[in-house]
Amino acid sequence: MLRSRWSTLAVLSVAQFMVVLDVTIVNVALPDIRAGLGFSAEDLQWVISAYTLLFGGFLLLGGRAADLLGRRRLFIAGLAIFGIASLAAGLSWSPGSLIAARAVQGLGGALLSPAALSILTVTFAHGRERNIAMGVWGALAGLGGTLGVVAGGVIVDALGWEWVFIVNVPVALAVVAITPLIVRESRAPEAARGFDLAGALLGTAGVLALVFGVIRAEPLGWGDPEVLGLFAGAAALLAAFIAVEARVASPLVPLRLFRSRGLTTASLGLGLNGSAFLGMFFLTAIFLQGVRGESALSAGLEFLPMGIAAIAGATVASALVTRIGTRPVFVSGSLFNVVALWMISRAGADGSYLTELMPGFILFGFGITQVAVSNQIAAIAEVRHEEAGAASGVVTAAFQIGGALGLAVITTLANSRTVDAVAHGASQSSALVEGFQHGLVIAAVMAAANLLVALASPRIAPTAEQLAEAAAAA
Repeated sequence: MLRSRWSTLAVLSVAQFMVVLDVTIVNVALPDIRAGLGFSAEDLQWVISAYTLLFGGFLLLGGRAADLLGRRRLFIAGLAIFGIASLAAGLSWSPGSLIAARAVQGLGGALLSPAALSILTVTFAHGRERNIAMGVWGALAGLGGTLGVVAGGVIVDALGWEWVFIVNVPVALAVVAITPLIVRESRAPEAARGFDLAGALLGTAGVLALVFGVIRAEPLGWGDPEVLGLFAGAAALLAAFIAVEARVASPLVPLRLFRSRGLTTASLGLGLNGSAFLGMFFLTAIFLQGVRGESALSAGLEFLPMGIAAIAGATVASALVTRIGTRPVFVSGSLFNVVALWMISRAGADGSYLTELMPGFILFGFGITQVAVSNQIAAIAEVRHEEAGAASGVVTAAFQIGGALGLAVITTLANSRTVDAVAHGASQSSALVEGFQHGLVIAAVMAAANLLVALASPRIAPTAEQLAEAAAAA
């Protein structure tokens, strides 16, 4: 039968696989994108940040719209937007056009991802079948992130950077065409729920102003009036966001959820985890190709052990949290990340990959998913069952937005070190190495801050259902 539960899972998983794949596949293409479109060092990060900010900023609104307007309808709309924006990104002619296309891609992802997860939860009955479905969903998402680095390298070397975006188009078209034949429409029973568009706009604008202020601080200085004005604007917008969330009937982020210590520490933990991950991935992709002279494919293959270790780390974390609780796994993952980032920061332009980079990659991959799984579980364990989806959406948005903000801080400080080194007579290659190493140390500091959050987090032993929900959301 065409409309079976498992065929629905297959359609949803393909779409989610494509969205996750897009994150890592683009990182490997960054040096070629920079050369092809003439990006400056400080603006290149917007290729990643434009996507993550719009994705994180509208993720919760996308989930609410899916419940109200129809989950299949929003899934198809988000997928269509994602596919059209992917084509626009591949046809970009300037830095601004690519950044705009990536922002629209992020918006499409913010519509389709929560709609897909919501369809999955209403398609499979509570219990063993839903746990299996969510496990498949989470595993394929993790596989997409791992394969992206290799696929990106193959595509960039064989066809050019444009094709890391264009490759999404036929997949999106095929899934849009087949979805009405396989996936049933569904809505939430409560028709009175409304949109919190004001909250989404205020929150996203506030974080955009904050990120842009950090980026502008590198060329202008932290005390420049423009930078201070951006920071003041960000503070005002975020304060207005909190005020709206406290008063609106259907808030984007129900503030009462933060009465849970597990959700509060999980939001901080995943935000810092996103910062360290995106900062490390961004700088290392450029370092491998721009400093060490690797091809895009070689760089992708060198990242592969990290992806494999991440899958292993998630499996180990799921087993450990049932025995020892979430806090010890969060602590151990944070420690692994600190050590791994310090190890990677010691790499030089001519050192051995096997001794200077691969051990740190493996340890980091193992650590980031331990932090992710333990915090996804902690986020939903102390809230009411009917609010578990909202809590999971909050921490997923925290990861995306924290990653964008952390990437801005890390790359700004790394670029400053590079510029300073050149000003003091260092060669371009030596200066780039100094900037890379400094950026990785900043990422390690963020991982160390996460260790403090881990020590303050609750120790929670999850149920089997919470494990499955965490695997799907991670």
